[in-house]
Amino acid sequence: MALNEGVDAVGLVGEMPSGPGVIGSDRASSIVAVLPDSVDSFFLTSHDRGRDIVEELGVSHASSVQIVRHIDPVEYLPVIENLPKLRRVQVIHVENDSALELIERYNEVADAFLLDSGKTMGANPQFGGTGKVHDWAISKQFVQSTDLPVYLAGGLSPGNVFRAITEVRPAGVDVCSGVRSNDTLDSEKVQAFVKEVKRADDAINHQ
Repeated sequence: MALNEGVDAVGLVGEMPSGPGVIGSDRASSIVAVLPDSVDSFFLTSHDRGRDIVEELGVSHASSVQIVRHIDPVEYLPVIENLPKLRRVQVIHVENDSALELIERYNEVADAFLLDSGKTMGANPQFGGTGKVHDWAISKQFVQSTDLPVYLAGGLSPGNVFRAITEVRPAGVDVCSGVRSNDTLDSEKVQAFVKEVKRADDAINHQ
């Protein structure tokens, strides 16, 4: 469904404490195996230890890892050493403007950032699929404060992604709950979302 709409990448969700779309590394591997070379595969991991991330990505064989926890940067070292070709995307949960302080923490070990609306504190942390929008003013400032690519996620939908892209100017957008109905991908929502992304891209290119 996603490939038919011309997406650049697909997200494959590993085991998570919460959120929709969990498929695990084995099923992710079977999907990665049939993707065309032109489409990147992002595997979302909730592990916070480098050796566990290496093991999980060794099964899924995705081209990028999306690390959804604010892990200790030292845990990147096993990933860099064992999977040097793997693209490393650090998720930053924008709970307040302290998210900007995390740029320096990960700038040397990550290849890209992804801004999401998770909750890192408390008894029930959430690391994605919340369906909630965060403060795009902070996201815009984040994009302007790093030379690394920055993707935007968090509550995006066909109804708001045009404004999100034109305001924040991310390198790309990531969507989960916004293109689902009854916890299943909705083809009409996927089509509408991609249409709005392309419309926003055209608007920016013609400014």
